[in-house]
Amino acid sequence: MVKCRPFLKWAGNKYQILEHIKAVLPHGNRLIEPFVGSGAVFLNIDYEEYLPADNNADLINLFLTLQGEGEPFMDYCRSFFTEETNSEGQYYELREEFNSTSNSKLKAGLFLYLNRHAYNGLCRYNSKGGFNTPFGLYSKPYFPEKEMRHFMERARRATFKVADFRDTMRSARRGDVLYCDPPYVPLSATSNFTSYSSGGFGREEQIELAELAKELAGRGVPVLISNHATEFTLNAYKTARIEQFDVQRFISCNGDKRGMAGEVLALFGIER
Repeated sequence: MVKCRPFLKWAGNKYQILEHIKAVLPHGNRLIEPFVGSGAVFLNIDYEEYLPADNNADLINLFLTLQGEGEPFMDYCRSFFTEETNSEGQYYELREEFNSTSNSKLKAGLFLYLNRHAYNGLCRYNSKGGFNTPFGLYSKPYFPEKEMRHFMERARRATFKVADFRDTMRSARRGDVLYCDPPYVPLSATSNFTSYSSGGFGREEQIELAELAKELAGRGVPVLISNHATEFTLNAYKTARIEQFDVQRFISCNGDKRGMAGEVLALFGIER
């Protein structure tokens, strides 16, 4: 199968480590992703069914709208990718419209527009829930037509869901396989757990995720978790089968600074 990139830009998307994930992820009937993000994994690893879930309602609204409306919605999204809309003034007007509208189709189309025009494709919200990533200043933002068509094909077997990771994981049954890509722990030992994730996914949530994975594994449902390889994660995942490798990624807000970071894949439950 030829790899296909997700149609959304997404911080930490798993496209570059798909081969590592494929080598560890067990076979099963349905793949469940409690933190689906851009969907790089479900778009590229074959299962009979998919349950891609996320607590970001805007993301899942976009997925559901594209799944339900197909080509006409894709044409609608394309209308936001023009020379006129690729300006700072238009960007902030459309961002304000996104934050104020209750029209689900408009909100879905604007979410794709913002994703492709915002700085580094970041998805960031303020304390009131408003999207607040600044303008990205790209010469000609890419409209991901090919990637959206691949998504539509794969989405025929998917049931998308807005949900907390706990609810998604507790819905799993024997025959399911879970892949969890939570907000990563900080790499620095001096980083503060309370500040690195705007969604409030800190130390307690990381531990709870690992405990839920162990619980599901005990019921015969395998769970694979990805994260930074740190003393904290290796201790939290000590009952799992561990795979470690290095990944090149941006490690600062300065895009010119790249570095290698340790990655861990922790498999709880049956082995492949």
